[in-house]
Amino acid sequence: MRKSAWLILALAPGLLPAQKQPFTVDALLQIQRIADPQISPDGKTVAFEVSIPDLTANKNINSIWTVALNGGGAPHKLTTPAERPRWSPDGKRIFYTGTAGDSSQIWSVNSDGTDPRQITHISTGASGEIVSPDGKYLVVTSEVYPDCGADDTCNQRKIDEAKQRKSDAILVTTLLYRHWKSWQGDTRSHLLSISLDGDGKAGKAVDLSPGDRVTPPFSLGGPDDYAISRDSSEVAFSQNADPIPAAGTNNEIYTEPIAGGTPVKVSTSPGADNSPLYSPDGKYLAWRSQARAGYEADKWIIVVLDRAAKQLSRLTDQIDRQIESFTWSPDSKNVFFTTIDRGLQAIQFIPVAGGGARVAVSGHATFDDMQFTADGKTIVFTRQSGSSPAEICRASSSGGEAVALTHLNDALLSQYQLTEFEDFRTAAEDGTQIHSFLLKPPGFSPLRKYPVIMMLHGGPQGEWGESWTYRWNAQAFAAAGYVVVMPNPRGSIGYGQKFTDDINQDWGGKPYTDIMSVTDYAAKLPYVDPDRMVAAGGSYGGYMVDWILGHTTRFKALVSHAGVYDMHVDAEATDELWSDMWDFGGMPADNPDLYDKWSPSKFAKDFKTPTLVVAGELDYRVPYTESLGLFTALQLNKVPSQLLIFPDEGHWVLKPQNSIFWYKTFLDWIGSWTKP
Repeated sequence: MRKSAWLILALAPGLLPAQKQPFTVDALLQIQRIADPQISPDGKTVAFEVSIPDLTANKNINSIWTVALNGGGAPHKLTTPAERPRWSPDGKRIFYTGTAGDSSQIWSVNSDGTDPRQITHISTGASGEIVSPDGKYLVVTSEVYPDCGADDTCNQRKIDEAKQRKSDAILVTTLLYRHWKSWQGDTRSHLLSISLDGDGKAGKAVDLSPGDRVTPPFSLGGPDDYAISRDSSEVAFSQNADPIPAAGTNNEIYTEPIAGGTPVKVSTSPGADNSPLYSPDGKYLAWRSQARAGYEADKWIIVVLDRAAKQLSRLTDQIDRQIESFTWSPDSKNVFFTTIDRGLQAIQFIPVAGGGARVAVSGHATFDDMQFTADGKTIVFTRQSGSSPAEICRASSSGGEAVALTHLNDALLSQYQLTEFEDFRTAAEDGTQIHSFLLKPPGFSPLRKYPVIMMLHGGPQGEWGESWTYRWNAQAFAAAGYVVVMPNPRGSIGYGQKFTDDINQDWGGKPYTDIMSVTDYAAKLPYVDPDRMVAAGGSYGGYMVDWILGHTTRFKALVSHAGVYDMHVDAEATDELWSDMWDFGGMPADNPDLYDKWSPSKFAKDFKTPTLVVAGELDYRVPYTESLGLFTALQLNKVPSQLLIFPDEGHWVLKPQNSIFWYKTFLDWIGSWTKP
């Protein structure tokens, strides 16, 4: 593909839906959630995944769909429950992860939805399939017993023995022993290579990652952490090499013959190396890399390995934004990638031979999941914004207008008024410019005075962007009659690595004063009632709410969801130790004064603002006892407060019925303090 052929594809926002009624939580839970587009080998069809909440079953149901790349005809639903579509090399069938029953397995189906077949029958389950270019292998993940590996008879025996145990007690001997919302137990995720015969039936399975390590490692974000070479002979994968996986991010890239053999380490960074991807011509292996050990928010760059010369090049080193995802152009001459820049995510490309990056797809939105037809003439990607959920689009590689291929939510959204995100900048105490988004309520009148929700993001190295969310959906809050303000203070990504690094060892410092500067700005807007402002946040956003409790009475009410309350306790009880170890210069015993300085619990005597406290009992990132401690302090201080606990949720509220209850409780709480 010639560089000169690339033009900027500026995508204008879609037509506003008919302004009939405010967007509600009920509407939010009817949206069909589109993801993971996959182009067929002949470039004529796109397979993709759709997820929709099932209120009766109280879970999300996934299905596989297809749509013609030329835009002709309506999308066609193939099968459900199913996720992760992957085409066979001849384009006749689609492999997918079937999620029916007690465990997931790999299935395949004809491209028209007929003749579904179960491919794997693995006792420990199979998921995350990728198909070798020659069609002779699947590579999958499976939760195996380490001393059994790919020996299914051995794994089944272990499963049967576990069922006979009289106690559910867990004996822990190492870190990391639990993660997000699950205990690690006796099994480990391994990569298995499974041979396929001419009819697509599964044959011998080989364990590519034997031992006690979890492979692929616990995700730090980004694309898959394993890939197959174009000649189908080799697999590249990421695996954590730190002596204590809970305390380090040193994921390394290894390569290994697809039929099994000895892994060879090809990465060199002391930081994380993830998301390997071979070039179409087989000459290169690229991956995302971080330079600093133990720092999960370090800048991600693209590293390219010349496989023959065994030389590494740091392709995007000069770009002061982290790489979110990437793919190769069909001719292997360019790498296409996404970065977050001031709340927007564009698709760019850079020559593998070196040179400057150029924009391929941009607009006031978030673009991702880019793929090319084999001839390089068409690019397919997803687009979403703060006022529109993800849809699949295509555009010509020579430039021109992008065309939406999916319209699954058009009829639903046409019934509701969705308002566009606005953005603004304010000066922090030290003069640093702080970027924020703002959303006005439907039917907005500049002559009215509105209450305000200050929404504080998590991370802490996260961001509010021009993107659609199902948790903390700004449209649902605005529809309840609020002006929603979403600040991106120090620590946020998308504003350069120094801006992100500025939160290190300063959790309650500059980020807090940045947020208060944005609050001052919002309070002076002519349509804002400064006496009816609330603040709410989850994870680090919850921490910031807890910090606000002890440092200002500016807000009428607060909502703290999964917030860190006692820094000492949280650091020693959380699952991923590396985050606090980096941000606080070690564990509490190493740096007790800093942990004291930024611990909200040390300021409990100053708590006065009414607060709703929310947590999930299965939250192992910020253990729910942190929320219990906060609620206890509020009650003892006689501060009006409520505690909302979800016994079946982790760090996020995901089940549909729980989500409905969360939004209702949230809005009822802040409404009781801000509405007449």
